[in-house]
Amino acid sequence: MRLKVAGEQAFILYFAEQTSTQVAAQIQAATQALVELVGHSLIDLVPSYASLLVVFDDNQLEFYQARQLVLERIRQAAMHAEEEASQASNQIILPVYYDVESGPDLEDLARAKELTTDEIIKLHYEQEYRVYAIGFAPGFAYLGELDERLAAPRLATPRKAVPKGAVAIADRQTAVYPSVSPGGWNLIGLCPVPMFDVTKTPSMPMTTGDRIKFEPISKADFIAMGGEL
Repeated sequence: MRLKVAGEQAFILYFAEQTSTQVAAQIQAATQALVELVGHSLIDLVPSYASLLVVFDDNQLEFYQARQLVLERIRQAAMHAEEEASQASNQIILPVYYDVESGPDLEDLARAKELTTDEIIKLHYEQEYRVYAIGFAPGFAYLGELDERLAAPRLATPRKAVPKGAVAIADRQTAVYPSVSPGGWNLIGLCPVPMFDVTKTPSMPMTTGDRIKFEPISKADFIAMGGEL
């Protein structure tokens, strides 16, 4: 783990060069430890793939103190983070209507991978994912890692409008689009669960570090749960 100064009131913790389940667990453990240690002095914590941005109130905590806390305590918390985070993090089940009707790229992906559509679907929902980061749009959670047999490049020509709830894959990541937006990921299904609702607290059903499982549902169940085609 290394620390880089990002201003008079901020620094960035880098945990690794690339993301992984272990790195995500370490970031989650570090975030929790910081809140417990100096929560009253924090302005913001922004976890990402392999780093954590820490913004603190320098009226309450001097930079030197903040740096020492991180180097001495957060490193200890991260040492056994994978096991601890696995026990502490939430596992969230997201229902998905997998079908060529709801996943317009399902057949093309199956042909490219020399698999059946059923095999593509099974490989996707059998994997447990970790929320690595949240970005691009409110509620857009980057989940990994996808089974390498499903890894696929983004579309050559992005869609102008990807539907809300679209379950998509790109490279070795998967995600659920929280709203209608442009996008170049491969679409394989639809999820009826809202990914972002500003009227609720919390506004998202998941946070960085959470474990995610997808569960196949029928078209009838998808519609009954509020899904729209």
